[in-house]
Amino acid sequence: MDSQKIRNVAIIAHVDHGKTTLVDGLLKQSHTFRDNQAEMSQTLIMDSMDQEHERGITITAKQTSVFYDGYKINIIDTPGHADFSGEVERTLNMADGVLLIVDAQEGPMPQTKFVLQKALGLKLKPVVIINKIDKPAARIEEVESEIADLFLELATDESQLNYPIYYAIARDGKAGKTTDLDNDLHVIFESIINDIPAPKIDENDGKGAQLLVAALAADNYLGKYCIGKVFRGKFKKGTTVKILSNGTTKTGKIDQIFTYKGLGKEEALEVSAGDIVSLTGVSNANIGDTIATGDNPEALPTIELEPPTLSIYIGPNTSPLKGKEGEFTTSRQIAERLEKELETNIALKIVPDGLGYKVSGRGELHLSVLIETMRREGYELEAGRPEVVYKEIDGQKCEPVEDLTIEVDSEFVGAVSQELGIRKADLISQDLTSTGSTRFTYEITTAALIGLRNNLLTATRGTAIMSSIPKGYKPVEAKYKPERNGALIAFEPGVSTAYALDAAQARGILFIPPGVPVYQGMIVGLSNKKDDLDINICREKQLTNMRTHASDGAIQLTPYTQYSLEQCLDFLLDDELLEVTPKSLRLRKRQLDPIKRKRENRV
Repeated sequence: MDSQKIRNVAIIAHVDHGKTTLVDGLLKQSHTFRDNQAEMSQTLIMDSMDQEHERGITITAKQTSVFYDGYKINIIDTPGHADFSGEVERTLNMADGVLLIVDAQEGPMPQTKFVLQKALGLKLKPVVIINKIDKPAARIEEVESEIADLFLELATDESQLNYPIYYAIARDGKAGKTTDLDNDLHVIFESIINDIPAPKIDENDGKGAQLLVAALAADNYLGKYCIGKVFRGKFKKGTTVKILSNGTTKTGKIDQIFTYKGLGKEEALEVSAGDIVSLTGVSNANIGDTIATGDNPEALPTIELEPPTLSIYIGPNTSPLKGKEGEFTTSRQIAERLEKELETNIALKIVPDGLGYKVSGRGELHLSVLIETMRREGYELEAGRPEVVYKEIDGQKCEPVEDLTIEVDSEFVGAVSQELGIRKADLISQDLTSTGSTRFTYEITTAALIGLRNNLLTATRGTAIMSSIPKGYKPVEAKYKPERNGALIAFEPGVSTAYALDAAQARGILFIPPGVPVYQGMIVGLSNKKDDLDINICREKQLTNMRTHASDGAIQLTPYTQYSLEQCLDFLLDDELLEVTPKSLRLRKRQLDPIKRKRENRV
């Protein structure tokens, strides 16, 4: 297809500002689906993973394409959470422009700034869409002013300050040049065609074709797909190609070529510069590699990524209940799965650590999504407390810091200030929003950020909205030590009983119900006191002929507290582990024997 009739556009925004919903509208209104297809009645069509539907967020970037007025529009739907910014960074290389979606009430948020900075750094043409203008608390003029300030701060040249603004209610499939919206999204289609430039291509075909691998996919039929934008020349089916990777050159042969149409792919015999395509047959290519032809193939600039900020230990399960609930339990199987993850999740770093591996990523959510994915695939493993990845700069040990934004009702301002004060966060600003809530902006170390979300949600009755983005590094001043009450620890193995739990619930908050298998050293609750407490929760009631009013009463247990995977990881201290199986999450001490554990704590 003629490159002048192609538009490659990425959709970027903060979490929940309407990216994927807008893509739904573009897919439906471009007649990509028949009127009777199921997709016409679906929402969040691009979110295909179970976890994406459950969490309500986009985790992986996805490609689709629509045809409008003779133009092919390749659309890249990107995640909005900072933990998945590696997905944003690698896929922006395929785009020539971006649609920046901003909520009409919330305005530019931390991730808005992060993704826009990346886009402007790559010289991508921006188009701004102020979404959700039907919100009762929408503040359109203020948001326009905030967007202008953001562009002034981030623009790399003066031309980037001239950007078109459109208004939309993506949920209803409406947009317009003014707040008086049309009944469809035709102004967005026209903006993509007129405001987003055609792909920049290298006209020097004599040097051979070039494609930068920006994503990978796989299926059981054709194996591995290498996805990327063709920067120069043409690729033909059956062509022998060179794969350029970190100074090395490998050879491959293109088996099949696919272009995108809607949610599916169409096979092509030949593709030209400017289009986003999938190639099969080049299974030894990875993200960041260049696939090229010609006698003297040239490598394209590799994809630069922000370094990881958090690491976590992941290894084979070593508890007394190991091997009972998982299909894949050995260190070798876990290693193979992590190596496979590295092919597509390029923001991860993995190094051996004892029996297991130290896995480094962008944040707690980034790492917990990986663990949850492995768990659902049948893996049984154990994980340690998330730790900060330090960096040496000019001979000084430095730690990552982040910009944190928190929005809460005014009644919880004191609770937020107290929690952030404990964590030694620096207050940058505190503003009253148009809805009457208070928005805080803090600078906080990544170490102090661990476990904050759960504490804030508890302190604000689940109403706090928080987000953060990496800001850089600063010298380590004092290592943050998390504070938490002690754990209630099972003293002996067996099955928990209602009789024992009834006595134990006075000591703290219980994590398990009756009838659950437990082992010595397993954490079964959170103590009311600062120190750990070993308790017997498997004790049976003695059967005697003696009857008393106190012992014959019905047992009434307080409902137990069930933590999510993220809450379990936040709960952990350095001497604790999380046992993860397809069926269970169990907190435990590293040293299960209580006598040995106390001896170690004295040392």
